[in-house]
Amino acid sequence: MCHRRAVDSAKLSREDIAHLLRDLCIDLGFCLPPQEQAALCDSPPADVDAFTKAVFRAEGLDPSPHATLYAQVRKMVAKTFPNDPTT
Repeated sequence: MCHRRAVDSAKLSREDIAHLLRDLCIDLGFCLPPQEQAALCDSPPADVDAFTKAVFRAEGLDPSPHATLYAQVRKMVAKTFPNDPTT
């Protein structure tokens, strides 16, 4: 998981991202490999949609045919990005 350190682009802490990734794994089965988790922690996408798509790519999925699942993941991501204008 991510180690504690602030990240600039998304204004999220590594801890916030680690909690989000843990919750995505537990609640929706998106259990990303450690190297994918580290990549998201080191360089997180700056908005809800970009982060959601990055999670799908890291899981090896195309979000297009998974509209319902995409909406569920996006909802969880949006809770972590409370000031994102796309939410």
